[in-house]
Amino acid sequence: MTTENNLSENEENKNPNEVSQEETSQADTSHQEIAHDDEAEHPEEDHADDISLADALKEMESIINMANAGENFKRFNQLKEKANHYIHDEVEDKKHEYVEGGNPPENFSYEHPLQSKFSALINIFREKHDSYQKSQDEEQKKNLDHRQNIIERLKNLYTNSEPGTNLFKSIREIKEEWSKAGQVAKSEFKILNNNYFHHLNQFYQMLDLNKEFLEQEFSHNLEKRQHIIARAKELESEPVIQKALNELQYLHKLWKEEAEPVAEEFREKTWEEFKEISNKIHERKSELSAAIEGEQNDNLEKKNQIIAEIKKLAEPSETPNHGYWQNSIKRVEDLRTEFLKTGSVPRKLSNQNWNDFKTTLRAFNTTKNNYYKSLKGSQQANLEEKLKLIQTAQDNMNSEEWDIAVPLFKKLQEDWKKIGHVPKSMTNKIWDEFRDACNTFFNNYREKNNASNDNWKENYKQKKEILEDLKTVSNDEGSIERIEAIKTAWNNIGKVPRDKIAINTEFNRTLREKLKLNKINELELKEEGLTENQLTDKARKIKSQISDLEAEIVKLENNLAFFKNPSRENPLLRDTFNTIDEKRAHLETLKQNLHNIIAGD
Repeated sequence: MTTENNLSENEENKNPNEVSQEETSQADTSHQEIAHDDEAEHPEEDHADDISLADALKEMESIINMANAGENFKRFNQLKEKANHYIHDEVEDKKHEYVEGGNPPENFSYEHPLQSKFSALINIFREKHDSYQKSQDEEQKKNLDHRQNIIERLKNLYTNSEPGTNLFKSIREIKEEWSKAGQVAKSEFKILNNNYFHHLNQFYQMLDLNKEFLEQEFSHNLEKRQHIIARAKELESEPVIQKALNELQYLHKLWKEEAEPVAEEFREKTWEEFKEISNKIHERKSELSAAIEGEQNDNLEKKNQIIAEIKKLAEPSETPNHGYWQNSIKRVEDLRTEFLKTGSVPRKLSNQNWNDFKTTLRAFNTTKNNYYKSLKGSQQANLEEKLKLIQTAQDNMNSEEWDIAVPLFKKLQEDWKKIGHVPKSMTNKIWDEFRDACNTFFNNYREKNNASNDNWKENYKQKKEILEDLKTVSNDEGSIERIEAIKTAWNNIGKVPRDKIAINTEFNRTLREKLKLNKINELELKEEGLTENQLTDKARKIKSQISDLEAEIVKLENNLAFFKNPSRENPLLRDTFNTIDEKRAHLETLKQNLHNIIAGD
């Protein structure tokens, strides 16, 4: 049976030493009750520490910015251990990847990006804690002096009290002041506390001469005990068990410091009642443990689901591409954050669950890295193909052979899209080069097309008139000269709109009909009255035309080679084949004319 820190009126003659021993026994027993309550706090503290590295550092920074930062030593150390654990694991992961890449482990060097911040927070807190500890020591020393003064006043109250002193009021003030006095060093507390209660009991023994005051004191303390018991009964139904345990600890403190002594007939009765209620509340710790266990099991299931999803992403059912891995990387990062934010799991499974998570992450990273390593060879081949397209685009970007160049550039753009990725370092460079060549061509095409559109319409109108004139030629005398004049006039007119280009074919067909009607060959057409210088100049111009025409034919034929199986049936290429035929026919005519000029025919 637990005893208490006061004496009944029938114990006034006991030896003071016996009283001190009993008081010491009481203090120790009450202290055990308080320590017993402390144990209930541990599950909640462990449960609250499942936070990410970023959140841990954020809370550490929040603590050191508090005015009473040093007072939160225990919480800061918990966060420090958690953050250190995360940083160590991430460094180990980097080392694992480094070694896995074929590098010697002794060459590994890596500093976590948050290490410097972590170290700075620790150093700042250490300074604040040292300052706090120093101020605490000073405060405790002041409190010690203050409590010793209170004890001295208590001693004087029953040894040297002046006549007329209101003992009831004085002892109330002393007890109130003692309860509000601050903490002292643990090494001083036990002796100090025993000394206080010794003199308090001596005071109560002195009160044997004043039964009325003693009854008032006992009644007052009994009322306090009853209030404490009533509140403890309410805590039996408190839904938040941790809150009930914390408040019960505070009630034990009040019981010890402010609700003693009471009359003998109530002493053991009230204590046993309070102790029984306390035991019932302590029995509810199993509810707290069960709730925590249930929540931890739920967390374990959530974390295992996260691990399973990461494992599934690391083992795709179909051949993955770049897009798949980019989406998977983002998803895994979200899953990793979710895993770290999920609360604690059962302690016996915690290490295994964490190791499974790290192993799965490493497997994902290994598979992903292997994919991108395999891409390097194909990316180099893709780069070479795109460089060829760039060269072709740059060679033709100033071409004005719109019939072949426009479909060519469209084909180049389509081929560019079909070619896969290239090394990241070259992506922007080659795209800028290809885009600039394409933009140069199409800008030139639009400008020339807009500028020459009106002239081409006028050319078409003139050629239409010349064609109609050619159609009226017969085989009468002077027809040959007329045909020569018509052909010269036709050649002096420039291009026509693209949708009217068929007039050239019609003219050539009509010309052949008229020459056949007059029974002459196109090469027999002559230009009369030319001087020697004019003939030389004409020969030089014809040579230049032949050279240009041959180059144009070669270029057109080379461009056709970019198309798979080019044929006249392809609508895009039909006009090109006709153009090549016309240029070849024109080339033969020029060569024959040059031959005739050189031969003097």
